[in-house]
Amino acid sequence: MAAGLLDGFVMYGSASWDHAATAVIVEEAGGRYSDLAGGRRLDGGGAIFSNGHVHTAIVNALRG
Repeated sequence: MAAGLLDGFVMYGSASWDHAATAVIVEEAGGRYSDLAGGRRLDGGGAIFSNGHVHTAIVNALRG
């Protein structure tokens, strides 16, 4: 994400320590982080990282 190689990335079944540092790095690089529901919790069991432009579309796709 931070290197610009991906538009989005979804992690399932992860713990907060698996994505807490990545969330900071992605957001500092201009991207966006959320939990799987689109919120800001780190302990939600997963994470969505994106370039920011496609984030809402990924959240909506996961909601079905």
